Amino acid sequence: MDYCSSDNSELQDAQASSPEVMDYTYISSELETMALINTYRVSIGLNALERADYLSRKSEEHDNYMIANNVVDHDGFEVRSQNIIKVLGATKVCENIAYNYNSPHGAFDAWMNSPRHKENITGDYTHFGISIRENPVNERKYYTTIFAKI
Repeated sequence: MDYCSSDNSELQDAQASSPEVMDYTYISSELETMALINTYRVSIGLNALERADYLSRKSEEHDNYMIANNVVDHDGFEVRSQNIIKVLGATKVCENIAYNYNSPHGAFDAWMNSPRHKENITGDYTHFGISIRENPVNERKYYTTIFAKI
């Protein structure tokens, strides 16, 4: 599933003078997924995306929400997107989610086989963040990747 938003208005008032600091500790599967995305982008002549801990924290919040509510959806995307626009000064934000893939390759391949998800992966973005969390009850994995142009 994917979802996108952009702010076409002037962002001068929304630019944060000092973005909130939110360190994020990446697990190996998150780093692997990010590498898959960047390797593909570079292979087709696009810029590699910079890792943004703030986007990964927002991705983690959404994974935790989906696990707690036993859903796979983009609930709250507009709030997340507007927060990212305000805090980081992003001009557009997009989100891919995936559910129940056992490996980064599985989620990445599913996104690449979906025109909308692939469009997000190859979009005009500069930064990304990711979170992969496992539901402790059924051990199924939730993936959220947020792309932003900053």
